[in-house]
Amino acid sequence: MTVLVTGASGLLGGAVARALLARGERVRTLQRRPSGVPGTQDVLGSVTDPAVVARAVDGVTGVVHLAAKVSLAGRPEEFEAVNVGGTRTLLDAAQRAGVERFVQVSSPSVAHAGSSLVGVGAEPADPRRARGHYARTKAAAELLALARDGEPGAPSVVAVRPHVVWGPGDTQLVERIVDRAARGRLPLLGHGAALIDSTYVDNAADGIVAALDRAPAVHGRAYVVTNGEPRTVADLLGGICRAAGVRPPAWRVPAGLARAAGGAVEAVWRVRPGTDEPPMTRFLAEQLSTAHWFDQRATRAELRWRPAVSIDEGLRRLAAHYAGRR
Repeated sequence: MTVLVTGASGLLGGAVARALLARGERVRTLQRRPSGVPGTQDVLGSVTDPAVVARAVDGVTGVVHLAAKVSLAGRPEEFEAVNVGGTRTLLDAAQRAGVERFVQVSSPSVAHAGSSLVGVGAEPADPRRARGHYARTKAAAELLALARDGEPGAPSVVAVRPHVVWGPGDTQLVERIVDRAARGRLPLLGHGAALIDSTYVDNAADGIVAALDRAPAVHGRAYVVTNGEPRTVADLLGGICRAAGVRPPAWRVPAGLARAAGGAVEAVWRVRPGTDEPPMTRFLAEQLSTAHWFDQRATRAELRWRPAVSIDEGLRRLAAHYAGRR
């Protein structure tokens, strides 16, 4: 099978590409810069460019779509162009090229409206209630992809929502946690007692590959993928910090105050954006102060997948990664 992986220069996209190569698949990638994954055929460009996308899907059997604009801040039209427009362009090209399987990599934030998610499955994506430009556009993109399933000539489409993916080499989550903790700028919201699921990167990649394999049988559905080991925010942040050799967060901010501060930061960022992610947003405050863990029974039964790396083993691997850097 020849598989196109978009966004393979990222942590999870690269892991998916390597997992497919390891079992003997031919892998093509599409992103703005080289994937850095030996053995892949890189197509450089944007998912918003129809000519580039048409070249990328030519002759492939399956598509795993991870490329997205992922940020806590930015102009709404940028998120719309990449996350919704890029998905539409890729779906159109895949349908014309006769692609058989399509995995839309989404996010549990597409069904998060600000309150706790406790032991639920893949609730319906809702762009109207999702929080922030990223979540809203990812929700719209997921609905767009699943709506294509069943059309004449369309591929079998499955949506996979990995939750809080982390692991060695992660610059989006782990490096920011470690950097802020090292500078004493990482608070716990409330008591840090909210239970959250997370996913070690290799498990997330294996879950996505399982969805690709199972697409003809489970098409049209969405699945949340996690380790299935919910930890408190304090435990998870503390484990990552200790693995990196920095002091875990010890000071606290009331959750309500953090949400208000996040709204204020967002207003300032719209006028005078910084060079990095904003230190707090309302969406981030909600994520760090509300529970979000998920029932994995349907995911594991229907995708015929189970996580191979526990949270504790993942933290040991993360610690070895940082020890090697030191």
